[in-house]
Amino acid sequence: MSMLSKLRLVTVDVTGTLIAYKGELGDYYCMAAKSIGLPCPDYKRVHEGFKQAYTEMATKHPCFGFAEKIPNIVWWKTCVQDSFLRAGYDYDEETFEKVFRRVYATFGSSAPYTIFPDSQPFLRWLRGKGVIVGIVSNAEYRYQDVILPALGLHKGSEWDFGVFSGLEGVEKPDPRLYEIALERAGNIAPGDALHIGDSMRKDYVPAKSVGMHGLLLDRFQTPDARSWRESGAIVLPDLIAAQEWLSSERQS
Repeated sequence: MSMLSKLRLVTVDVTGTLIAYKGELGDYYCMAAKSIGLPCPDYKRVHEGFKQAYTEMATKHPCFGFAEKIPNIVWWKTCVQDSFLRAGYDYDEETFEKVFRRVYATFGSSAPYTIFPDSQPFLRWLRGKGVIVGIVSNAEYRYQDVILPALGLHKGSEWDFGVFSGLEGVEKPDPRLYEIALERAGNIAPGDALHIGDSMRKDYVPAKSVGMHGLLLDRFQTPDARSWRESGAIVLPDLIAAQEWLSSERQS
């Protein structure tokens, strides 16, 4: 009996699993500044500034300000401004507004992302086999409404429903996000569901904690993958291997 024959639902993480960033975040911030005639900021400093600013915003106002009903654009404006400030760039209000509008528009489009070539075929294959496909991601509404469709991942052809932290007010590694997915799929039993992601902490552990099956992808040959395997996780290089694993009749 194959693993696939046991499943009614497969949930999938987005970044690092279905899509990836093109280049460094600092590249896009630099291009936004250059587009209005400013000198290009230091990529590395801006990137480090962003990591600090994002961590602080996510701690103070989790799920993109969901509980406080902070508008998405306001949450990101604060984060982007703090990123530049931490990197040593203190633009006046009018200048920063121009830079921010370009940054916000860029990251609300498909421009900074690339889709892995096996993503669309894998999701379509699952749905063709009668499996419900859900997206589970720590992302805001633009992933669902703009970015995924722009990359060729459409609701109704590649996936059936999405559970996005910015829309739910819960984020990974909180197991509740996976419980929401099971409910949204029609109260699927956890034992009939599999989650595929690229993080032991955010994907595998919380999915397993609610009783789902788990599978990790190691697309970039991370050193952590060895410890993942040693802990008993199934770790595969890509979704082509995942499809073969799901179809194999050697499953117990």
